[in-house]
Amino acid sequence: MGMRNYLIEGVSGTGKTSVCKELQRRGYHAINGDRELAYQGDPETGEPLEGLGHEHHIWRVDDVRALVANHDEPVTFFCGGSRNFHKFIDLFDGVFVLDVDLRTLHRRLDGRPEDEWGGKPAERELIFRLQRTKEDIPRSGTVIDATPPLASVVDEILRQVMLSPSK
Repeated sequence: MGMRNYLIEGVSGTGKTSVCKELQRRGYHAINGDRELAYQGDPETGEPLEGLGHEHHIWRVDDVRALVANHDEPVTFFCGGSRNFHKFIDLFDGVFVLDVDLRTLHRRLDGRPEDEWGGKPAERELIFRLQRTKEDIPRSGTVIDATPPLASVVDEILRQVMLSPSK
């Protein structure tokens, strides 16, 4: 999709969906991977599986490869979390990992309905552990403090990729 492609990752509640929407609002090409590429499957084989949880939230690797290979856009941002990112992370020109402090994460998750990921107590417990351990996010990414207002977070990402904050 882009001549340059960037992955925006982070644990649930750090703002990946909000960043995606703001990039789109500003006229950038941004894909919400959690909505457009994700399914429940085996992170190693990609085999679809039914009714699992967070550790099986993966992206369709062939679709990611096809989107990255298409150069119709000058830049594309892939926003979302995937437990099989290791299968395609090498395709990206850069990786950003959104991070927030624990208080901000609590506040954001407190506003989630129970039918959205992170709305149930057990899901929140997992998110807080993942936020603390960083065990399932890319280690090679550039960390972006996502606690400031959304516009500032997106401005920082665009600055990092040397794009104008307002297209």
